[in-house]
Amino acid sequence: MEGRGGKVHSVAEGIADGVRFSSVLGTARAIWAKSGEGEGHRLLAHMLDVAAVAEVILEQEPSHSLDWGASAWGLPRGHCRRWLAALIGLHDFGKAIPGFQAKWPEGMTANQAQGLSFPLHACSVTDHSCATAALLGGPLYQLTSAGPDWVRHAVQAISAHHGFHFAPAQVNSSRPKGEPPAWAQARQAILHAYWQTLAPQGTPSLEEVSLPAVSWLAGLTSAADWIASNPDWFPLGERHDDLGVYYDHARKLAADALRHVGWNRAQALLDAPAGLDALLARITQRQDLQARPLQQAGERLLNGAKGPSLLLVEAPMGEGKTELAFLSHLRLQAANGHRGLYVALPTQATGNALFKRAQTFLEAFAAGPLDVQLVHGGAAMNEDAQRLRTVHLRGINQDSGEALAASAWFSQRRRPLLSPYGVGTIDQALFAVLNVKHHFVRLWGLGNRVVVLDEVHAYDTYTSGLIATLLQWLKALGSSVVLMSATLPKARRNELLAAWGVDVGTVQELPYPRVLLADDDGPRGEHFPARPLPPIRLAGLGEGLEALADQAAILLESGGCGAVIVNTVDRAQALYRLLRDRVQPEVPLLLFHARYPMDERGERERQVSACFGPGGDRPAKALMIATQVAEQSLDLDFDFMLSDLAPADLLLQRAGRLHRHERPRPMAHSEARLWVAGLGPEFPDLKATAWGFVYDPYIVGRTWALLGCETVLDLPGDIDRLVQAVYGDEPLPGDLDEQVQNAIEIEAYGEFRAKVNKERQESRNIAIDPRAEPQSAYNDKPRGNDEDDLLGLRNVTRLGRETITLVPVDVVEGGWRVGDSTFAPDQPLDDAAARRLYGRQLRLTRTAVVKHFLGAEPPIGFAEHPLLRNFRPLPLTQGCYVSDGVRLRLDAELGLVYETKESTGGTE
Repeated sequence: MEGRGGKVHSVAEGIADGVRFSSVLGTARAIWAKSGEGEGHRLLAHMLDVAAVAEVILEQEPSHSLDWGASAWGLPRGHCRRWLAALIGLHDFGKAIPGFQAKWPEGMTANQAQGLSFPLHACSVTDHSCATAALLGGPLYQLTSAGPDWVRHAVQAISAHHGFHFAPAQVNSSRPKGEPPAWAQARQAILHAYWQTLAPQGTPSLEEVSLPAVSWLAGLTSAADWIASNPDWFPLGERHDDLGVYYDHARKLAADALRHVGWNRAQALLDAPAGLDALLARITQRQDLQARPLQQAGERLLNGAKGPSLLLVEAPMGEGKTELAFLSHLRLQAANGHRGLYVALPTQATGNALFKRAQTFLEAFAAGPLDVQLVHGGAAMNEDAQRLRTVHLRGINQDSGEALAASAWFSQRRRPLLSPYGVGTIDQALFAVLNVKHHFVRLWGLGNRVVVLDEVHAYDTYTSGLIATLLQWLKALGSSVVLMSATLPKARRNELLAAWGVDVGTVQELPYPRVLLADDDGPRGEHFPARPLPPIRLAGLGEGLEALADQAAILLESGGCGAVIVNTVDRAQALYRLLRDRVQPEVPLLLFHARYPMDERGERERQVSACFGPGGDRPAKALMIATQVAEQSLDLDFDFMLSDLAPADLLLQRAGRLHRHERPRPMAHSEARLWVAGLGPEFPDLKATAWGFVYDPYIVGRTWALLGCETVLDLPGDIDRLVQAVYGDEPLPGDLDEQVQNAIEIEAYGEFRAKVNKERQESRNIAIDPRAEPQSAYNDKPRGNDEDDLLGLRNVTRLGRETITLVPVDVVEGGWRVGDSTFAPDQPLDDAAARRLYGRQLRLTRTAVVKHFLGAEPPIGFAEHPLLRNFRPLPLTQGCYVSDGVRLRLDAELGLVYETKESTGGTE
């Protein structure tokens, strides 16, 4: 078979005979890719290594992944792996330029010995990946029978392997100027020997490809390059002279490397047909469990699913949504060959809680070793994730009942979503649709997967816009999605369905609770009966802390376990101080919020779950004071509750923790009751309470006006009614004071609409549209850092004030101390010390504090260690930090306290 330039390549896929390193043009053979001992690692050898890794990775994938790849790239199904691997191996073609080869003196000398020269003007281009984008297209077009746009998109994908796609202007400036002809001849010789060795068969049938196809190939290229670049797995040098033998050996090395990192062959969890009750028993490891109506309705829909599907679940708390999500994975994976599962939660705390349940599920179904990752910024310090990493290090021993592990390789930055199974935050998935470094690696990991997005009501307009874009990407990548919410406004619901491509006008109107499936056959749904909860008596309180403290103390006197959920940390700390003096010392009084160091917050989360979760050692009398961290996904149960006024959907979420579990109650709390601070006849002061800075005043105002007419909440029946009323256009009560009504419906509404429009536009401006033409898709998308970087522009998944992550350390003689360890701040840190510091991280948002610490240079120990390089120390003297007007105190009970001169007795 002849290419456009008359070059001959193999007519049959397989390793060509007779191509040898020793027969390759001397200048081509001398060009290096990796520096190191001896001659380093030559470019042709490295290209073959990376192709081998890519091909073996694709062999590990389920057939649906290859079907998708073949279709997306217009490749023959039987030869798709070889074609994609051959393209990926060309990623470093641009290293064969004078500017790059001059970076390693020994390699440059070897080049010169073969007659390659290095004119100064030709060495100005040094970025080899951009040089690949500039130099590969023409030769590849001549070599293959692919169309010019197809070639252009392939080159765009593989040249982005250092993290970003290149703009046309960058590509145009990356051709070495005045380069001697021998360099182009060397590149041509490398390409010819490489392509003749791999010899992919067939011809691409598409003229051009989509942006999801480009991103998918870019992600796979980066992953293959990371593995093949490790000299421990791929020793430097020409390991065999015959290129065919070399490539076969490289494939064996690739298989060994993938086993080493825990990248195992894809396995379907459901290995045989099974009924619903039997599956739920395995999912939960509870033999007494029977399917609830939600799960029965979901099962009926899932059994008829055709192709990648969207399952939208709107159901109250405690109906078994999580179990349905796991069931959905089993059914959709069996139907579509999905490679794995990712469950995305709103917070690290909710991710930690669900990670335990996911392990129970996966252990029950794993037929072979499975890698599972906890995917968020605090995963390195999570005990369950640490245990799984230990299992990986010593190797899975299924004789001892171990089936799960967490590979250290997958756990590294930007890699966790490559692992087939994971639980984490929504943010980690949303970075896939932003122009952050290696965003396409995340996309590759999420492709052909079941992705569960829990609590989808819990985000502002900006983040919700990013979620809608993520849904578009997931559908384009052949994934299935499960969306779950207890309190989803109709407008948000329609936005999510439209993002999946559903014509909302064709969706049947169903009463709440409901479940809907959208697949290749279109949308269809079911209403199902939910377990009625006991009526909740609703009462108002003044918004002052004294009123909350008085009522909580009175209720606690009658026994039982109660909760007070307030809207700010400052308010929680102040309330805790008030109640500390009113509650008997032997009664547990638990404070739970996000302003503790990470290890302390984790411990408090465990205490809360142990006291108020299912199966815990529940006290006869206890009180939790918490912020929104206790509002979502944690399975907690209380006898009575008090809450600050908040949007209706969030109040209902909080109320869902009342009488949640079947258990005996104290006589005084036999009836579920919720007291709401600020739900009185007078409209609360949203500035003095700071509630108006936490939530939209318009939504809080409508909640106050409409909920003020209620005396009893009947859940789940009232959930949808109240949420749609508050977020819809239901008129406010006619007897509302005219001045208050104007403040809500005119002033607050105007601000609300402006904010919604602004956030919607901001999400459109920053999110990458999967429908865009590949080379223009990034033209107006800001290139930024993700959450782990502090320097430069940051692309964020949530709007809000800028944050700083601090690590509290005690100032002692001779340096700083954390726990029992003392270290010098001006010296490098070992890994053990860095991990101890990392586990104490604390994220703050107060503007003055952020500005103050960002302006300080980190000490050597922080700056030089990868775990700490984006953190700042918080040096404490007797628990306090005072500098330049910033006053902080780390209290063992209260957590981090912002103090003023007045509170500390200071003077001007």
